[in-house]
Amino acid sequence: MPHFVYMLRCAGNRIYTGYAVDIAARFEEHRTGHGAKFTKAFPPEKILRQFELPSKEYALRLEARIKKLATPQKELLAQGDEELTQSLLDSLAETLPPKKRKRRRRTAAQKNDGGVAL
Repeated sequence: MPHFVYMLRCAGNRIYTGYAVDIAARFEEHRTGHGAKFTKAFPPEKILRQFELPSKEYALRLEARIKKLATPQKELLAQGDEELTQSLLDSLAETLPPKKRKRRRRTAAQKNDGGVAL
């Protein structure tokens, strides 16, 4: 079964990227306000681009990589930039490094009681 990553043009000239096995059905969910918080706030206008991938794992990896791109790069990708597309597709065999976790500061009360919250 094929898996897809899609890019939508949404209200406010924003781009939304998502994963689906049936893009038409997923687009309809977004259009009717049932797809995602983002597309509920910024309704989709059209499908800009779609990518067919052989596995869910690769599709989710591509989705994550696209979401990390800066807006100008997303625009280039949506317009069909072959070099950027190939670079992203070539990177799918590699896993992304884990996100760095932000350290939370302890309050004075937590410092005084050994950091145990009651």
